Amino acid sequence: MKIIVDYKGAESISNLLKIDSAKYLSDYVIRIKFTDGKERLVDFKPFLSKSLHPSIQKYLDENKFSNFALVDGNLNWNNYDLIFPLDDLYKGKIEP
Repeated sequence: MKIIVDYKGAESISNLLKIDSAKYLSDYVIRIKFTDGKERLVDFKPFLSKSLHPSIQKYLDENKFSNFALVDGNLNWNNYDLIFPLDDLYKGKIEP
């Protein structure tokens, strides 16, 4: 049996938008500006604090967390070690 999925016409926010700029403010909050002009303040601290996984907990080190890059229109930490769905960033809330 072969399952074929056709994604044509299935567009999400991430297909339409990119992050235009991002600035670390303080206490795990990043101001994110999107290509459509919207701006969000995203607080990552609740997500990081609730995680029990060591590869995520290490970003509670504020120096590591604040050292992100903007890659292909998304936030990226340490060569895709940590990355979040663009849809969540656009909503302004990271779900644990």
